Amino acid sequence: MARRGLGGVAALLLLACGGKDEPVGVIEGSARPVVEDPASVYSVDSEGERRILFGDLHVHTTYSIDAFIFSLPIFGGEGAHPPADACDYARHCSQLDFFSITDHAEGITPDRWERLKQSTRECNERAGDSANPDVVSYIGWEWTQAGFTPEDHFGHKNVIFPDLADDRVPARPINSLPYGTLDRSPPRLLLRGAQALLAPIAGGAYADFLWLLQHLAETPECETGTDVRELPTECMENAPRPSVLFDKLRQWGFETLVIPHGLAWGLHAPPGSNLDVQLNPEDHDPQVQKLLEIYSGHGNSEEFRSWAEAWPNASLGARVCPEPSGDRLACCWRAGEIMRERCGDLSEAECEQRVSAARSLALAAGPRAARVFPDTQPEDWLDCDQCRDCFKPVFSPRPGQSAQYSLAIADFDGAGDKRLRFRFGFIGSSDDHKAQPGTGYKQILRRRNTDGHGIASERIDSWLRPALLGSADDPTVPQPVPVRTERGFKDLMDVERVASFLYPGGLVAVHATGRDRRSIWESLSRREVYGTSGPRILLWFNLLNGPDGSLPMGSEVELSEAPRFEVRAVGSWVQKPGCPQTSLVGLSAERLAQLCAGECYHPGDARVPIGAIEVVRIFVQQREGEPVAPLIEDPWRRFECAPDPNGCRVTFEDPEFMTADRDTVYYVRALQQETPAINGANLRTVFDDAGRPVESAPCFANHRSDDSDDCLAPVQ
Repeated sequence: MARRGLGGVAALLLLACGGKDEPVGVIEGSARPVVEDPASVYSVDSEGERRILFGDLHVHTTYSIDAFIFSLPIFGGEGAHPPADACDYARHCSQLDFFSITDHAEGITPDRWERLKQSTRECNERAGDSANPDVVSYIGWEWTQAGFTPEDHFGHKNVIFPDLADDRVPARPINSLPYGTLDRSPPRLLLRGAQALLAPIAGGAYADFLWLLQHLAETPECETGTDVRELPTECMENAPRPSVLFDKLRQWGFETLVIPHGLAWGLHAPPGSNLDVQLNPEDHDPQVQKLLEIYSGHGNSEEFRSWAEAWPNASLGARVCPEPSGDRLACCWRAGEIMRERCGDLSEAECEQRVSAARSLALAAGPRAARVFPDTQPEDWLDCDQCRDCFKPVFSPRPGQSAQYSLAIADFDGAGDKRLRFRFGFIGSSDDHKAQPGTGYKQILRRRNTDGHGIASERIDSWLRPALLGSADDPTVPQPVPVRTERGFKDLMDVERVASFLYPGGLVAVHATGRDRRSIWESLSRREVYGTSGPRILLWFNLLNGPDGSLPMGSEVELSEAPRFEVRAVGSWVQKPGCPQTSLVGLSAERLAQLCAGECYHPGDARVPIGAIEVVRIFVQQREGEPVAPLIEDPWRRFECAPDPNGCRVTFEDPEFMTADRDTVYYVRALQQETPAINGANLRTVFDDAGRPVESAPCFANHRSDDSDDCLAPVQ
């Protein structure tokens, strides 16, 4: 077996000493009464009663390495958020119907996996009647891959299982690290020496983090090429690309859902990356990869845009930075303008040469363009690389990784009906890193309810910033950014502008026959799901003229006539301040304050009106290389809704379906009337009369942050 290590993450070892693993915590709350929204329960003639339930399938505790790091005092963290917190939060703060902890597999050793499973079992035991529990807790992990080029980037995927018994889930999580990656971490003797050396001057959370690094370094990698059931339980299992992950899951043979998420997030995805690289029979398994998380606390990955992240130039044999357009300013172009502002007494020719160099260096740096001028501040970069007309966008979105792009492309290595496509059902979740499933019930407490993190001390920041982001002797000379070969702590530091694109989390909604574990799982498996950005909007989307009658969302059908659809949406409940009585008696006052900060899901008697319903129509590619932009019609139709507390209902058909003669995907959006949202205006950019950005006011999460400012702006 190969020894494991932690590469760049171990840069924190000099801040820590000694320590121990954090416990899973103690679940306090008793079962709460199950109260369903009457409007969410309905009947289907042939199948009886159904109900809409809300959950969160993407939750991190401080068993995840990044969550642990951001819980440290240096980031103003609140300390440990163990698995028990997630259970009590889901039941008594957000009052969800189901959730899953999905900690990063890269930090979950087999012994930690055992503790996570046991905590999840206890959560379900506390939930009351298994046929009608107050919450259903699933178990899984996140496979967290990020490449450095479009060709080797596959993104992040949550792997979730319906059962909890040891013989129904894998013996160990499967991580995304390339084989032998962790051999490059500090040797165990160095880690132990650091503990002994620093014991007198450091301790607490830093010591626990160093203990975790040592524990990971001492856990061996599993041998490659061996069936998963033949491997010892005490090793860490690697799958560096989706094909290996899917092969290992097939070896286990368990029911599984693999859910890609946050794919368009430019913090991880390289510029120019697209989903074509994994649309093949090896890297996509449609039997388990049925759902796509399009919205989370990291933003909306739904919308495609046709802008070029770089222009190819055949005569130069290289990529060229795109000029500004009405809807986007590229960071490479902004780098050139920053250089131009610094030219001073330089000759015109020298200035233009450095402007060109700055653009080229920033283009090559990808998401780290700011390091071309390491002395700049986030405001200097205005709104470069951001989407100006997207709903709660991800930071630096990659259009080729968007949900709409995924539905339009096809794999042309197959023929006819066998052609491989992504056939996703859309969901939302939180991607929370504080053991808080379902944070989006109120748009308050930005620092607590989003993943915004930054250096808490101005003094420490002034020392760390140049140490981590680099420095320049001459600010008029753009700096080359070293090519990365592994990810490390520096990537976690470059998050200042990202904080303006972090939100309270989304939700996954299911149309289920019951509240029990199996009913919810079956709804997920048949894609009878939808996602929200946090509000508990009720939504129905039915094909009225299916071959055997009405069909719900998630269905796939062949038709020889124009499809006819019905959409119905009911707005979410307006929230009352504080917490309901069930939460006040379900948790102690101290626990309620610690987890919920005195604010819970607390529906009132009025609903937020539905403002409009939009229909998106997407044609599927019919030939290799067919341009995607003309295939995506967003919106294809829009229906304005009267402000009715009973919601909005529309019917429509597609008279062009038969003449188009091609596979077509339809999905709908239910838009509530405008309400204030955290980071609703993102960088709060100011534009001149010509539409050019002239200044920005980022919503910081570091020592520059005003904790009382929730950065609210209206969204729809």
